[in-house]
Amino acid sequence: MMKVQKGDVIRLHYTGKVKETGEVFDTTYEEVAKEAGIYNENGIYGPVPIAVGAGHVLKGLDEQLEGLEVGEKYEIIVPPEKGFGKRDPKLIKTFTLGQFRRQGIYPFPGMPVEIETEGGRKLKGRVMTVSGGRVRVDFNHPYAGKHLVYEVEIVEKIEDPIEKVKALIELRMPRVDTEKVIIEVGEKDVTVDFGQLINEVDRNTLVLGEILLESDLKFIGYEEVTFKPSVDELLKPPEEEVVELEEEVSEPLVEKTGEEKEAEEEAAEETTEEPMEKVEEATVVEEAPAEAGDVEVAEEKKEEVTEEGEEEKPKKKTTRKSTKGRKTRRTTTKKTTSKKKAKAAEEVDEKREE
Repeated sequence: MMKVQKGDVIRLHYTGKVKETGEVFDTTYEEVAKEAGIYNENGIYGPVPIAVGAGHVLKGLDEQLEGLEVGEKYEIIVPPEKGFGKRDPKLIKTFTLGQFRRQGIYPFPGMPVEIETEGGRKLKGRVMTVSGGRVRVDFNHPYAGKHLVYEVEIVEKIEDPIEKVKALIELRMPRVDTEKVIIEVGEKDVTVDFGQLINEVDRNTLVLGEILLESDLKFIGYEEVTFKPSVDELLKPPEEEVVELEEEVSEPLVEKTGEEKEAEEEAAEETTEEPMEKVEEATVVEEAPAEAGDVEVAEEKKEEVTEEGEEEKPKKKTTRKSTKGRKTRRTTTKKTTSKKKAKAAEEVDEKREE
């Protein structure tokens, strides 16, 4: 038969009881837990993997696993000093009833309480008595001073190096899918890659798991342990995503052809000239002589102004059109005035002859 030695990785079933009362306080069997009233819906039941001698179970139990045979069942007695410790009278404290009531707590015997010390340490205890405005609380472990009885069965001794590492991962991170963990082992070194689980498992869980695993893996003989990602990488705060804004492009990315440039220039020129043409035409329409006798003088002044303006203004298509309009209108006016003068002269001559 195969015997268990210190440093072996095994799977075992157990049920722990208090010798004095027979109370079941811990078990790996689901049915036993339900019968004892200690079943935990979030608990994981079945053979638990441990490394013998690594302190994964109570000291008194761990020490007595060595030498046991795989597949056999045993009963192991654990004394108080190697179990939950002896009862310490110093861990029994007295408080005033007011200290509890000010925090909205109304204590009664057997009530579990948690007290935070000045140093920030939290102590779990149980109320012993409530009388005379005084509350006595016992901060010893509930099973301190008790003899424990463990019914144990060594289910398996794991020999394969990869399976040993998986078993220890299962112990430290029981809800992690070990099939997604990449493991590489050498004689004295091991690499554990959690890369595929980085988005599935909480980072804090991975950090704590890696710290504990490193100790376990070194205990079973590996001198160099590497994790991917490492604890330092997991502890780094996630980098903020930097969004680079693209600069606005003021020039087209594709160079335009000569024809396209000419077409754009002509369109811009027409857009610029159009309102000027309209202004010139509107100005011309608004100008008209008030009386026939003043037409010639007015036209002559306009001619002078127009000619001076033509010299100053650059020669543009719009200006030429507007000037022609004015000249045509001015010529017509001059002809009409000359006829009137000739007719007036004839009438004067006729009167003189008479």
